Amino acid sequence: MKILVAGSGGQLGRALAATVPAGATLIAQPEAEFDIANPDVVARVVAETGPDLLINAAAWTAVDMAEAEEDAAHRINATAVGFLATAAAKSGTRFVQISTDYVFDGQGHSPYAPATPPAPASAYGRTKLAGEQAAQAHHPAPLIIRTAWVYAAQGNNFVHTMLRLMATRDEVRVVADQIGTPTHAASLARAIWALDGQAGLFHWTDAGVASWYDFAVAIQEEALRLGLLDRCVPIIPIATADYPTPARRPAYSVLDKASSFAITGPARHWRAELIDCLKELQP
Repeated sequence: MKILVAGSGGQLGRALAATVPAGATLIAQPEAEFDIANPDVVARVVAETGPDLLINAAAWTAVDMAEAEEDAAHRINATAVGFLATAAAKSGTRFVQISTDYVFDGQGHSPYAPATPPAPASAYGRTKLAGEQAAQAHHPAPLIIRTAWVYAAQGNNFVHTMLRLMATRDEVRVVADQIGTPTHAASLARAIWALDGQAGLFHWTDAGVASWYDFAVAIQEEALRLGLLDRCVPIIPIATADYPTPARRPAYSVLDKASSFAITGPARHWRAELIDCLKELQP
């Protein structure tokens, strides 16, 4: 089986490469050679590589910047998805689109099911929802996987930000009233392989629930235990209102994964996955 990954240099793309199933060949096209916003390039790359499966792990993820540059975010998160889905459909290739909890407004109080009507409250969320719709419009049977709070041992993410701040500041202030589930990119990659062959809309995160404050506390505790930090600093819980951002973040974005878990088996708890991630950072 040949697998073409868009966004192969990102944290999910790297995790997909590290977990690729035995007997499969992953085609990681450099971003400079695989401009997903160019329909001619997309059509050519898909025709030349002839993949059995195309996974779109590329996205505009600068959530706050998207508020001022929604058209640019839309080109990557939606228009380009249509190009990828069209090329995959033309070649008879299975297509996987990765989406986000930001398609919901975060005003709920129970886990969001795949069938819950979306109501994005940010430009990023709107463009990612448009990407889902583009996949459905241009491919006969896309697999769309919504996830949340993704991090990895490589890349720019919350774990690396917290480790840097905890090593350089006397205290760290972290939002405590936004609730979701941290998701290790390696766990998400394994779920994508397990769900390959399905069609429709699925949710996947690691198991459990946390606030960003809870996540930060766990990062410090485990990093101290593993020798990645040499001191403990106070972590101060704050409200979203105390840390204003251009984009509105979901207050509650826990996803209902029952339909995914019925196929993949249950996910590991997010803290167990965090430990695995931090172990990768040990010297």
